[in-house]
Amino acid sequence: MLSYKNILVAVDGSKEAEWAFKKSIDIAKRNNATLNLANIIDTRSFAAIEAYDRSIADRAQSFADELLGNYKKEAEAAGVTKVNVIVEYGSPKTMIARELSTKVTADLIICGATGLSTVERFLIGSVSGHIVRAAKCDVLVVRTEEKE
Repeated sequence: MLSYKNILVAVDGSKEAEWAFKKSIDIAKRNNATLNLANIIDTRSFAAIEAYDRSIADRAQSFADELLGNYKKEAEAAGVTKVNVIVEYGSPKTMIARELSTKVTADLIICGATGLSTVERFLIGSVSGHIVRAAKCDVLVVRTEEKE
């Protein structure tokens, strides 16, 4: 039987990422796996603005710390015993699929599908789409909320 030992969950504060996180709890419990919760602060999104306002990076770091801290508490309360939090800076596309998945020896990456328009997908591409194409392990892209 296939089982997962190191699960990487990419979260960004979106509802789809929250759905991915919720589903990851059950998968981690079933497999007695380590849950690695990651938030990548996309430096490209505030690089130009940061020259004028240095607090942007600080606010992004605070948001990531709070988001991951709350998710870690929720996962532990649900019975997941091994939970790590990771905050990194860079491009979410490459960091998740290549660097972080290797760093944590992920055998499963879970992420939420993004709500990009057709034009946005064409111009920048979706993070989840890139992860699916570039990852060296299984990928679960969550599009639906878990029903009770």
